[in-house]
Amino acid sequence: MTSTNDNLSTPIEFLKGVGPAKAALLNKELGIFTFKDLLEHYPFRYVDKTKVYQISEIHEDLPFIQVKGKLTGLKIMGKDRGKRLVGSVYDGTGSLELVWFKGVTYMQKFLQLNQEYLVYGKPNVYKGRVNIPHPEMEQQGLIRPPGSQFEAVYSSTEKLKSRGLDSKGIGRLFQVLFTKVGRADLPEYLPDSFLQNFRLSNRYEALKEVHLPTSEAASNAARLRIKFDELLFIQLSLLSRKVNRIQKVSGIVFEGIGKQFHTYFNDHLAFELTGAQKRVLKEIRRDTRYGSQMNRLLQGDVGSGKTVVALMSMLMAVDNGLQACMMAPTEILAQQHFKGLCEELREMDVQVEILTGSVKGKKRKEVLERLAQGEIDILTGTHALIEPTVKFKQLGIAVIDEQHRFGVAQRARLWAKNEKKPPHVLVMTATPIPRTLAMTLYGDLDVSVIDELPPGRKSIQTMHLRDKDRLRVFRFMREQIDKGRQVYVVYPLIQESETMDYKDLMDGFDSVTREFPLPKYAVSIVHGKMKPADKEYEMQRFVKGETQIMVATTVIEVGVNVPNASVMVIESSERFGLSQLHQLRGRVGRGADQSYCILLTGNKLTNDGRKRIRAMVDTNDGFKIAELDLQLRGPGILSGTQQSGMEKLKLASLTEDTRLLARVRSIVEDLLEEDPQLEKEENAKLKLALEEQNRHHNRNWSRIS
Repeated sequence: MTSTNDNLSTPIEFLKGVGPAKAALLNKELGIFTFKDLLEHYPFRYVDKTKVYQISEIHEDLPFIQVKGKLTGLKIMGKDRGKRLVGSVYDGTGSLELVWFKGVTYMQKFLQLNQEYLVYGKPNVYKGRVNIPHPEMEQQGLIRPPGSQFEAVYSSTEKLKSRGLDSKGIGRLFQVLFTKVGRADLPEYLPDSFLQNFRLSNRYEALKEVHLPTSEAASNAARLRIKFDELLFIQLSLLSRKVNRIQKVSGIVFEGIGKQFHTYFNDHLAFELTGAQKRVLKEIRRDTRYGSQMNRLLQGDVGSGKTVVALMSMLMAVDNGLQACMMAPTEILAQQHFKGLCEELREMDVQVEILTGSVKGKKRKEVLERLAQGEIDILTGTHALIEPTVKFKQLGIAVIDEQHRFGVAQRARLWAKNEKKPPHVLVMTATPIPRTLAMTLYGDLDVSVIDELPPGRKSIQTMHLRDKDRLRVFRFMREQIDKGRQVYVVYPLIQESETMDYKDLMDGFDSVTREFPLPKYAVSIVHGKMKPADKEYEMQRFVKGETQIMVATTVIEVGVNVPNASVMVIESSERFGLSQLHQLRGRVGRGADQSYCILLTGNKLTNDGRKRIRAMVDTNDGFKIAELDLQLRGPGILSGTQQSGMEKLKLASLTEDTRLLARVRSIVEDLLEEDPQLEKEENAKLKLALEEQNRHHNRNWSRIS
C-alpha cells in the first residue's frame, strides 16, 4: 500500500506496547520497521468463533471448533515427561476431555471448576476417545472485544512468541495501531468508477477489516481489495513501461528483407517452417520495420525450432547493414550455436564468429578488431559479449538464449552496446512459462509462442520405473544401442549435497561401465567438477558417436544436441523439479527415431513427487507441465535483479488468483488505452500512488527485457 502521510513511516518502536526491545525483534524476525510495515503484515488465516458445537456433534475430522460447557473435572496425571493436566467439560449432550502437556501448573491455577467456559481447539482421537489438546479457554460472562468472534491469525517466530508477540500478541498491536492510523493516513487512490464497477471496498476500510474482521464476508471483501491493489500496481508498472517504450524509445528500422534472408530461406533451409515459426517471424518483422524498439519474448518447447527463427531474425539485421549477436549462458551452448550457424550459413557470405572466456590472446584481439570494424556479421558467445572491450560497429539485434539464466543487469549491458539507438531484443526460453507468470514476470514484453513441433518428430515415450527395475533398464539400453542408438544416464546435482551427489554419479558410472564393458561399449562422463576442456572432449566423443552412453549431471540439461540419442534415463528423478525433468527429456527426441525417457525413483515417493512423475508420464506438453510446476512449487524466486514486482505480492497468489490477475490485466490495458500517461483528473491520485510504488523500482529494466 502507499501513503502520502508521514504517520505510516513512524518507527514501530513508538507504537504503544512495542518499545525498543520488541521493535528490534520485529525488525529482525519479520522485517517490520514502521507502522506501514505492520499494516502489510497480513493474517494468513482466520479463526471462526461464531459457531458453537454441541459435544455430541464432535468427531476427529472437524477443523478447529468451539464448544460451551461447564468444567466438571481437573487433575494432574502421570510423572516427569508424561505429566499432563486433564480436564473435562460437560454441555448437557456429553463430556469432552481436555489435555495440556505444557504450562500444567499455570493452567491448573488459571482454571476454575464448575465455571462455564468457551473451549476452542482441534479435535483429536486417543484410544478411541475424542479430546482437544491445548484448547483455548475463555470464561463465559467476560465481555469480548468487538469482532473477536472472527479472529485474524498471524505468522510469528519462537523469539517473538517468547516476548508475547505470538499471533494474539500481534493482533493486539492492530487494536492500538488503528487508534493512531486513520482515514487521512490511508487516502483512497482508486477512481470512483473502479470502486463502483468492481464492487471494491474503500482502501481504509479494507485494511482495517483485514486485520480486525467483523465477519467472514467482510474479511473476504477486504482481502479481495488488497489483492486487487497488489496486482493492479504490478500491471500498471509493467504496461506503463511498455507504453513509454513504444512511444519514446525509438529502435533501428530494418528497411527491408534482402539477399541473405531470401537466399537462406529459398536455398539452404532444409525443412518447411511450421505455421507457428512463420507467425513469429511475421511478428518480428512487424516489430523491426516501424521504428519502435522490439522487446520480444519467444517461448517454445524443447525442439520447437526457436534457433531457426533467431537465425532468420539475425539475417534481417545483416540485410540492413547491421550486426547481430546471440548470447548463451554456457560455453557449451555458445559453441553449439556457433557450429550450428556456421553449418547453416557455410555456403553464404555471412561472417560468423564466437567470443567466450576461452577465446584469448591474438585470436581474441582479432575478433574484437573485426567486430569494431563491422567485418563480423553475427557474433555468438557467453556473457563475454557484455564486457566493456566488446564494441560493435552497429548492433541491430541481440538474441538472448535461455534468458532466465542471465541477471537483468547483465542483459542491460548488452542493450547498451549502441550509443544512439538500442538494438532490437529477442529473448528466448525453452522453459514454458504459464500465462499467469508470464503476465507478471514479462508483462512489459511482447510474447511470441511456438506451439508446434517440426513435422516428423515423434512424441517421446516416458516410463516410470523403480530402483528394483534397474536390470530391466540395462536390458532396454542394450537393445537400443544394438540398434545403433545412444543413451544418456543423468544423476541429480543439488548444491547442498554436492559431495554425496558426486559419489552417486561416480558409483553410477562404475555400475554402467561394469554392465557395458570395453571394447564393445564406450562410456562418456561429464560433470561440473571437470575442466572445460575435458568436459568438451567427453561431449564431443558422444556427439561423434565414439561413445554409446553418456553418464552426466544436469550439466547436459541445456546445450547438447545429439539426434542419434534416443534414450534418457534420469536417476533419482523424484529429486528434480518438473520443468527440469521436462528440459532433460528434451535432450532426446531430436531425430526421426522413436525416443524414450525412463524416470527411475526410489520405492517411497512424496505426494508431490508422485504428481510430478505422473505428469511427466501423462504429457509431453511443456505448458501443461509448467502450470502444474507453478501449482506445486509456486513462482519461486526470480534469478538476477528482480524486475517484476513479484516481491510486492503479500496477499495475492499467482496460483490461486489467476482469474483476478487476468481481470486486472484487462482493466489496466483499457485504462492505458484511454489515458496512456494517467493525465486525466480522475486518475491523478492513482498516478501519484503508482509513482510512490515505483520509487524503489525506478530503474527501467523493461527496456532491456
